[in-house]
Amino acid sequence: MIDVPRIRMTDAEYFELPPQSQPIELINGELVVNPAPVPRHQNVMLNTAFVLKDLLPIVGGKVFAAPLEVYLGQGQIPQPDVMWIAPDSKCIIDDKRLMGPPDLVVEIFSPGSVVNDRGDKFDLYQRYGVREYWMIDPSEEYIEVFTLVNNLFIRQGIYATGKQFTSPVLGGAVIDTTKIFEW
Repeated sequence: MIDVPRIRMTDAEYFELPPQSQPIELINGELVVNPAPVPRHQNVMLNTAFVLKDLLPIVGGKVFAAPLEVYLGQGQIPQPDVMWIAPDSKCIIDDKRLMGPPDLVVEIFSPGSVVNDRGDKFDLYQRYGVREYWMIDPSEEYIEVFTLVNNLFIRQGIYATGKQFTSPVLGGAVIDTTKIFEW
């Protein structure tokens, strides 16, 4: 993978960029060019979105998947892979993007994205009040779940394929990891 240097820019400059062939984000005021998703990543992303969508009759809200910008604050415009917005969320669904923190954010590792997903994005989602954060490794087939407690992410656990976990933000709904990793 080619190491693309990060370019500093304002929110206004970011919003003026033409459509890109690769996913881009503005993190800490720097343009981040992400690797193009591979088939395994896309499969896990869609499976995750479908698992969450199946819960909507119980938990309500809305499910979104990339590419979709989330405006968190000046210089902070990530594009998470999957998001859930609770019915009473602080996140506002705008015409062009989501404004404010989604209640649940899911990032799926791609080659080259792990450091950003575990580092800058972890800190960003914690700081802006995302209530639950899932990091999914499609190659190793595990989901690492963090919940926000007193403004800090606490690791709830790591769940391999074939395991189940409950999601506090989804009202204790049971998530079957097998459905997320189906190929």
